Amino acid sequence: MNIVHVIVGLNVGGAEFMLKRLIESHQGDTAYRHTVISLTDIGKVGQQLQSLGVEVQALYMHSVLDIPRVLWQLVRLIRGSDPVLVQTWMYHADLLGGLAARIAGNRNVIWGIRTTDVQAAGTRATTMVRLACACLSRWVPHTIVCAADASRRAHVAVGYDATRMVIVPNGFDLSRLVATAGQSAMLRARYRIAATEIVIGVIGWFNPAKDHKNFVRAAGLVAQQYPHARFLMVGRGLDASNAELACEIAQTGHADRFVLLAERADVPVCLAAMDIFCLSSRTEGFPNVVGEAMAMGVPCVVTDVGDSAMLIADTGIVVPKEDPIRLARGLGRLLAMGPDSRRRLGQEARERIHAKFTIELARTRFEDIYQRVAGKGER
Repeated sequence: MNIVHVIVGLNVGGAEFMLKRLIESHQGDTAYRHTVISLTDIGKVGQQLQSLGVEVQALYMHSVLDIPRVLWQLVRLIRGSDPVLVQTWMYHADLLGGLAARIAGNRNVIWGIRTTDVQAAGTRATTMVRLACACLSRWVPHTIVCAADASRRAHVAVGYDATRMVIVPNGFDLSRLVATAGQSAMLRARYRIAATEIVIGVIGWFNPAKDHKNFVRAAGLVAQQYPHARFLMVGRGLDASNAELACEIAQTGHADRFVLLAERADVPVCLAAMDIFCLSSRTEGFPNVVGEAMAMGVPCVVTDVGDSAMLIADTGIVVPKEDPIRLARGLGRLLAMGPDSRRRLGQEARERIHAKFTIELARTRFEDIYQRVAGKGER
């Protein structure tokens, strides 16, 4: 089955990684052939896909002035590839990729929705694109795939066609989520984190949606009560050159307790170095990083956004968003448990991911959708 994927970009992100994992799961399976079109540039994930032998095209859209050109290029590429179906990822790709597929004569279109908080997510332009998608949702896509039930509910509320929506939670490649005790010990030692210190960590690029201010303020409160707590922050923009972040950390009065690692390729090792993982976001869809932490056996404290509460179930602690006091209390509950209880909770989290959220399960769900769309659609 020949599938063309259209995505906004291919830099590091949840949708990008899910697309990559899905394609990787079909490596060696001659029943599926994937082609990827990025509306913007190739990005790191695009380069990784190319290294696997996947055809990746970039259209370098940078402004609304590029839309006519990009739409025409999409039509030509889809016609040239003659795919069985076209799968699009996120609003702009849903709109442009979906329209291009229909113009090219392919009605087998699968849209992809990742966002949950439609009020907080994106610019005015994104809001307009979402409105257009809502209006076209009864005509352009055969099926709309949501990564989270919270996403489905939010988009039905703003006008999307509920009858076309299905939910496919993200799946994790558990073979890649491994790290040795020696690797985590080396990372901790490199940054002078003692074995007796308890590491609370966050992973995610510096962005208002991730609400790092919430985490830092909660960490400041935790630091006052737990002298052995350290705070590990990993992600693009989480480094000493970030003046805004540095100011927030300084205001806690415990700047020496924070370790900023910026963006790293060894995320499993970073997770293994943590005793507690924290999601401090104000908006999410399906938070990949929480599932990755759970798969590594790290107990989590998460804000109640997107499907985070559904994901961790009773294996962690859920607190209201944008409330550093409640977040600090949640972290304090895990800190007060002691190491053995935290390890048991982390093991329960790991077992939940293995049972319900593997890439094998996600691949099976997508393949079922592909067969249904290809069987009932009209090319």
